[in-house]
Amino acid sequence: MEIETWWQKLSVPARAWLIAHNGDAVPPTIVEAIVEAAGTTSTEEHWIGEKGPDGYYLSDEATDWIEATANDET
Repeated sequence: MEIETWWQKLSVPARAWLIAHNGDAVPPTIVEAIVEAAGTTSTEEHWIGEKGPDGYYLSDEATDWIEATANDET
């Protein structure tokens, strides 16, 4: 599912966290909210980044999209 679609299904607090912490490791509660909003996900989704020592990261493309959305550039 495209980020534009699941973004609208996220709660306001989850969106606010992603905007405020854009590029940071995503905590399990936010990962769960994304999975719930996006439905079944796979590692092939373009918005899924890598798993690091601090948790999961969104892709550079998703990070850029969130920044643009936060700045009303979309």
